[in-house]
Amino acid sequence: MSDAISIQNLNVWFGEHHDLFQAVKNASLSVATGASFGLVGESGSGKSTILRALTGLAPQWEGQMSINGTDLTHKRDKQFYKTVQMVFQDPYASLHPRQSVDQVLSETLSLHGFRDIDDRVSKLLLDVGLGPAFRFRYPHQLSGGQRQRVAIGRAIVRDPEVFLFDEPLSNLDASLRVQTRLEIARLHERLGATMIYVTHDQVEAMTLADKIVVLRDGRIEQVGSPLELYERPQNAFVAQFIGSPKMNFFKSKDLAPGAQAQLSDQLTASHFIGIRPEHLRSCELGQAIVCGQIELVEQLGEYALVHLTGDQGAEFIVKMEHAPTEGKGTVIGLNAKPEHVHYFDAETELRVTLS
Repeated sequence: MSDAISIQNLNVWFGEHHDLFQAVKNASLSVATGASFGLVGESGSGKSTILRALTGLAPQWEGQMSINGTDLTHKRDKQFYKTVQMVFQDPYASLHPRQSVDQVLSETLSLHGFRDIDDRVSKLLLDVGLGPAFRFRYPHQLSGGQRQRVAIGRAIVRDPEVFLFDEPLSNLDASLRVQTRLEIARLHERLGATMIYVTHDQVEAMTLADKIVVLRDGRIEQVGSPLELYERPQNAFVAQFIGSPKMNFFKSKDLAPGAQAQLSDQLTASHFIGIRPEHLRSCELGQAIVCGQIELVEQLGEYALVHLTGDQGAEFIVKMEHAPTEGKGTVIGLNAKPEHVHYFDAETELRVTLS
């Protein structure tokens, strides 16, 4: 399968002269035709900047970029904007303030040669979770989430070959996020279009993307399927970024007496281990990898989050199907299956394999 999007050695800067700030650092990425990629990272990690570079909105950049074989080194032509659609984080910027929802959608449908405009507008409004009452409203009369749904509806009309989504659900409430996420997944399946989806929400990335790109400080930390990133994170940053609650880390001094026998003979003070909250399980103190005093129990219905503190002050979380019967202040033992214990180098924070 050919690559729809190719990015090689991309560097992006903002500012002027001595005040230059490098937002993206030597990033390389290939997205296969029809694939769905999620770009995730903390605020300022460079994920939205990569999308803006692809669309020509990054002022200063170097490297090589192409979409569907077209070199993007030079100015984008009209054909580029017909085949590539971007839904921005701020939908207000992409909607004309003097055009109603009806005018925005009707004009887009007309430009693309559709008939039965009235019926199609009504269907689009339903597809994006807006009813007839919103049809003749203007952008300033809509909430941020409603404006975003109009922008997504307009993008759906165009049936582009490449979708670029820049945190499109950030302004929606929880229930509508789930609904709109489902619509975007259906859209991708129906059109078979290539999609890059920028989000700070790892759940969105893991449910919508075939592969996830994790960025930190403008650099790509790891690229892989959601399961690969969850099961084999390449470093401590990815390990804690993917998964909720985040992975627990324990230094040698945090381990229970006798823990070494359950772990690797090669484990030393130059390493630390990581165990996800859902992989820790209660056990007898003599069989524990770590021990902790119960500080707080969050009852969340289908599961409970138990917050604990170890003897050396390490704070960690255990995700349990049922809340422990022991009360606050009780010390409990916990261990995990060997395949669920991750080892990292203490200096580089890179994943290591210990026998």
